[in-house]
Formats: sequence, C-alpha cells, structure tokens
Amino acid sequence: MTAIQMCTINAAEHFGLTREMGMIAPGRWADVVLVKDLHDFRADLVIAKGMVIAEHGKWKMELPSFSYPSWVKNSVHLKKELEAKDFILRAPKEHNGSVKAHVIGVIENQAPTRHLMMTLPVTDDQVHASQITRYSSADVAKIALVQRHKGMSGVTVGLVSGFGFTEKCAIASTVAHDSHHMIIVGTDDEDMAIAGNKLAEVGGGQVVVRDGEVIGLVELNIAGLMSTERAEVVAMKAETVLAGFRACGCKLNNPNMQLSLLALVVIPELRISDKGLVDVTKFDFVPVLEKI
Repeated sequence: MTAIQMCTINAAEHFGLTREMGMIAPGRWADVVLVKDLHDFRADLVIAKGMVIAEHGKWKMELPSFSYPSWVKNSVHLKKELEAKDFILRAPKEHNGSVKAHVIGVIENQAPTRHLMMTLPVTDDQVHASQITRYSSADVAKIALVQRHKGMSGVTVGLVSGFGFTEKCAIASTVAHDSHHMIIVGTDDEDMAIAGNKLAEVGGGQVVVRDGEVIGLVELNIAGLMSTERAEVVAMKAETVLAGFRACGCKLNNPNMQLSLLALVVIPELRISDKGLVDVTKFDFVPVLEKI
C-alpha cells in the first residue's frame, strides 16, 4: 500500500495536481487501475480519463496518428562513418609497459559514480579493453562519447568499470543525459564502431553488438530519445537490449539506465563529456591515462 501511495497521491501532491488526479474521488480524472492481487501486482484493467485503454495486458484503443518534421527524426549527425581507429586509447610516452588510469566506476542502482584509479597494461602503445578483460580479472571497458548534434567529428574515449562484460561486445545509446550525445561502451573497438554506425543508420536509440553482430536494438528516431511505434513494440525491442547486456556478461539490475547517466557531468564523481573526462568533485578535467 505504501508503494501504491508513493506513485499515486504522493506524486500528485508533489506536483500540485491533487485537484485533477492521484485519488479516486469526485472531480478527478477517472484514472483507475484494477488488480486482483496486490502482492503479485499486475494490471488487469487500466482506465484513463474514463476510457478503458488496456485489459489483461492488451491495448484496447486506437492511438491518434501524428506526423513529425524530418529534422526531428534526423538527429544523429556524424561527420564520417565511425571506424575502429576512432576508439584507440593511446598511452603517454615513456609508459614502461603500464599506465595509471582514471576510470569511471559504476555503482549499481545509483546515479553517482566512483573515481577509480587503476594500473593497466600497455600493448603497442595502447590500452586495449579487450586484453584487460581477456587476460585479467579487471572489469574494465572503453567508453566513448560521440558528438551527434552538429556533425562534428569529436570522439572522447575513456574507461569504465562495473558493467562486467565478459564478451567481445559494444553497447551504444543516444539516450545520454543531459546533452544526449551518443555513448558507446565496449570491449572491442570494431564492435564499438559497428554499434555507433547502426544508431546513425536508424536515427538513434540503443543497440547491442556482440562479435560483430547486432543482437539487441530499439530504435528511438524522435531526437534519438523517443519512438514512433506502439508501446508494446517498444517494450519488446527494449527487452532485446536488456537481453543483449546479459549476453555480454553484464549482471547489473538496470544497466541501460547506468549507461545513460555516464555523461551527466553534474553528479559526482567522474563523468565523460565532449570536452574530456570530468572530475565533478573538483569541477576540473582529468586525463584518462598518466605515466606512473
């Protein structure tokens, strides 16, 4: 009952809407959900403003059609097609085979991140996420922010820990608060390029690539944030993305939400931006890699 109160009357009171919604009472909108069992909460009947819109998990009414201007559905502007070399993370000179790395640490079910310091191996003057994942117990992947709003070629590459990827994979999203550039996290540079190019092709959304193949995709072609398809279709496609996370080894409770917050440069501790890696606690930029 407390949970129901939190998402009905409490929310209505918080936003000053109790005269219209939040309770079943005269003068309020007839927004009603009927359930048989509060412990196994499943909506049997959904009424919105007095109209039955869903029953037993099936949508019951026709949705109005809308036309959207082309610029709304053309929001992923890449200066060029992404390539594996765009995600190279070069080590500083005189690295002696290893470097000190500033790594974004994901905290499960929380918006803040940790500012991790790790010592990582260098091969061919590069830090390779695939080699770190394959040959050590370190949970490290690359993260890239790709500018998508003005057709600029900027790609910022960093490192992130906490997704638990065990496969050759990449996951990309144009839902990336607050600037909503494209975020790509992966263990393989080629897969990261494939993921980014796929989102450019479909106009935005979320995609999972494993071993060079797309295994999960939800298209969000309105500004790269919303879909023009029906809710049940979007839900089905979104589940392929969550299944893709799991297929890549990720066991986080809500990984796509964690991914979407990694560029939110107003919440501590460490974030990625189009200008570089940001230490939010100090309001300053830090290098991804440093000499030990």
